[in-house]
Amino acid sequence: MLQKSAALLAVSAAFILAACSTPHKHDQPQQQGELSCKKADKAEIAALFDRWNDSLKTGDAKKVVANYAPRSILLPTVSNTPRLTAAEKEDYFVHWLPNRPSGVINSRKIRIGCNTAFDAGIYTFTYANGKKVPARYTFTYEWDGQNWLITSHHSSGMPEIAK
Repeated sequence: MLQKSAALLAVSAAFILAACSTPHKHDQPQQQGELSCKKADKAEIAALFDRWNDSLKTGDAKKVVANYAPRSILLPTVSNTPRLTAAEKEDYFVHWLPNRPSGVINSRKIRIGCNTAFDAGIYTFTYANGKKVPARYTFTYEWDGQNWLITSHHSSGMPEIAK
């Protein structure tokens, strides 16, 4: 299981690096059917976490999963199972949302490319029972021509706290 998780993490890291190093096409002619680069700023990308966090507050797993691209990966904080399909993501959130999680960003770094964005840092979730869980996170996003969607989401508890 550890080897499988390490392999998935390596694949996710490679995907993130490739997505965030996409060259800008602002000065190149657009090919038919190709999206031009979506202009975005850090505030717009930061608001995507708020959109996701607000969907958590609805308690509706389908609304949370609607934030994810069809071909995306979720490596969640409190599950050892990578979630690749919408059904797998929904299953995770159906079991996690009863805790009524609410997240706050403690620190972050945002990078923006051509139709891609990367938001990584530390966030803390507070549950209905008052428990606070700090974790590291990475969201990668892709502009699909209409919306920014999550293409990968990794979240892991802080190792110093897990001891």
